[in-house]
Amino acid sequence: MTPSSLLYADGFLSQIEIDEALHRALAEDLGRAGDITSIATVPEDTQARAVMVARQTGVIAGLPLAVAAFEYLAPVIAIDVHARDGDRVTKGQTLLTIEGAARAVLAAERTALNFVGRLSGIATLTASYVKQAAGTKLRICCTRKTTPGLRALEKYAVRCGGGFNHRFGLDDAILIKDNHIAVAGGVSAVLKRARSVAGHLVKIEIEVDTLDQLREVLATGLADVIMLDNMDTPTLYEAVKIADGRVVLEVSGGVTLNAIAEIAKTGVDYASSGALTHSAPNFDVALDIEI
Repeated sequence: MTPSSLLYADGFLSQIEIDEALHRALAEDLGRAGDITSIATVPEDTQARAVMVARQTGVIAGLPLAVAAFEYLAPVIAIDVHARDGDRVTKGQTLLTIEGAARAVLAAERTALNFVGRLSGIATLTASYVKQAAGTKLRICCTRKTTPGLRALEKYAVRCGGGFNHRFGLDDAILIKDNHIAVAGGVSAVLKRARSVAGHLVKIEIEVDTLDQLREVLATGLADVIMLDNMDTPTLYEAVKIADGRVVLEVSGGVTLNAIAEIAKTGVDYASSGALTHSAPNFDVALDIEI
């Protein structure tokens, strides 16, 4: 299996994103002098065989970055791949087998594990959300609450876990929040201005806090998506009834793992949660040298 075939979806995570993230991470770890511990203790021609192993059950993500880290420091290296991003793996399962220069394997170890641990944690948490919404039409989405510089990778991990991506940045779509409404002079005024500016491929979403605001937005007919912000479950049921399929509905605020099953039952289309990326626990993964 080649590294490119590790991707959860062909082309979804670009090689450019992998390269940029990898270069930053290795530069951060290797600094000015490289891995001085390995240089001082391991003879230059020593070879090593190592296995990357999952130490818990969950959904894996980030293997392309791990492979790239080892290949970057040891251009001549043999890597056998035993899992694919998006796979559910079990505790003790071997993910990669690496054979090559011992110094390179040791120097790349932490960078490779950091990427896999971080992204697999996001994928695993996302999969838990998706499981709670099973049997409904609800799609689980991430937000822009990501680690600076790692947004594309973390949003990729959400996809590996079965979730969907909200906008990647401020230039993806028009999302009108309460502060925009306040500055622009109200719901109708802000929507009219947005529609006059938006290109024909740009979606317009607006956040509402009350059912009265929801009705006002619906009356304009100018929004593609309405975000129902911090509404309790009974209010969400009423909002779905009022909208009556005329517009896409997204829930935001209070979208926790404990709440997602009840939210899904209301009939809304999307639920976005910043917790998928900002609060995902690290996935436990290790690299063991085989003697």
